[in-house]
Amino acid sequence: MEEAKKNTGIYAADFVKHGMTIGIGTGTTVYWLILELGKRIKQGLNIIAVPTSKETARLANEAGISLLDLNAVDRLSLTIDGADEIDPKGNMIKGGGGALLQEKIVAAASDELIIIADHFKLVPYLGKFPLPVEVIPFGYKQVQKKIIDSGFCEKLWLRKKNDEIFITDHHHYILDCECEKINDPVTLNSTLHLIPGVVETGLFINMANKSVIGLEDGKIEIIKYK
Repeated sequence: MEEAKKNTGIYAADFVKHGMTIGIGTGTTVYWLILELGKRIKQGLNIIAVPTSKETARLANEAGISLLDLNAVDRLSLTIDGADEIDPKGNMIKGGGGALLQEKIVAAASDELIIIADHFKLVPYLGKFPLPVEVIPFGYKQVQKKIIDSGFCEKLWLRKKNDEIFITDHHHYILDCECEKINDPVTLNSTLHLIPGVVETGLFINMANKSVIGLEDGKIEIIKYK
């Protein structure tokens, strides 16, 4: 699986052209993209990137990629990011790494969103992967109760890391919701956003232009959505 991720990250670097200002996502496949872009920068590639997380910023800085805050740019030529699940329409669940808020903001500021992932991320429908919902800490248990009462998920839990509550880059909590199968991601996304205290959801609806998928045999499959 790691070899497929590596191949995908290297392949996706070809979409990045000299002089571009791009968004760089977060995740294990994006890690290989960052390493490859770092190599190409040493060979003369000139780009500027907006990172979607502190971890991405750290890796990009180490690779020699020039970084900017999103507030300093008008638009991004493209963003390359990963995903936890991708359905046949290109709708996704993202946020397994906890960076869903910045990932969605950066994606929305981009002319094109390219998703890179291994073929295991392709699913017939969303929901096997727990859906992250980013919430403010104040009153999060009330939000948790309203989500349970809505009946869309079987159970949910407050995300923890090393036995401590996981804190996002913007000092929020994440509730991971076990849905099993999401029949209508558009409606669910809207429903969750109506709950006071919800900052963002891990549902990325109609945002991706294409997916670059790494296969086990080393080949790359490109799926276009729009």
